[in-house]
Amino acid sequence: MQVTTKAIVLSSLKYGDTSLIVRAFTESDGLKSYLLKGVLSSKRGKLKPAYFQPLMPLEMVVYHKNKGTLESIREVKVAMPYKTLHTDILKNSVVLFLAEMLGNSIQEQEQDQGLFNYLEYSLHWLDEHPLSPNFHILFLINLTKYLGFYPDTSYGNEPYFDLLEGSFCLEPSLNPLIHSDKMVGFKKFLGTNFDALHAIQLTKSNRRELLKTIILYFQLHVHGFREPKSLAVLNAVFQ
Repeated sequence: MQVTTKAIVLSSLKYGDTSLIVRAFTESDGLKSYLLKGVLSSKRGKLKPAYFQPLMPLEMVVYHKNKGTLESIREVKVAMPYKTLHTDILKNSVVLFLAEMLGNSIQEQEQDQGLFNYLEYSLHWLDEHPLSPNFHILFLINLTKYLGFYPDTSYGNEPYFDLLEGSFCLEPSLNPLIHSDKMVGFKKFLGTNFDALHAIQLTKSNRRELLKTIILYFQLHVHGFREPKSLAVLNAVFQ
């Protein structure tokens, strides 16, 4: 079936000497993988490798068989060109990290308009604003709303947050917990938005520890989740 859809690239992997396998989150059908035959060797083809950089927003005409196999792309163009995300070294490091986190977290091959809208909005917000060292933390915490495990804040005044249960609690359990200094930083992100990031003050060490904890939170709630290899690069950027 031929479909015209917007998409956000999650990854592209060289296949053989001349082809790419591209994973993208599409507005029409959720997560899809595409085989781009000969795209690395064709100089006159409509499909250029530069289109498939991490988190690039695209408009595509595609063929979807919806049988769990690799799909194909007929036409593609950049939906809304970024001004800074792929040219600013610091922002590009964040992009690579978030693309890997999304690739490890999004697993459903079905339409999710809310998630697509969130990704589209937040990435263009990052493109249009100066980079905050807290952006990726808020991005990931808010992402959990769409993945189904956003923190339950019903008892938000309790001193512990149980990472496995996803809720605050009065007494410590045997599960991994957030408490003490990390709890203060964690609560600052709950219920806030990107425009309020400037008001969140964290030390570099606290930010790094909080990010490590959030990655653990993903590991506990996303089946098969792998720690992103780009984490070391991100930590070096914000050291």
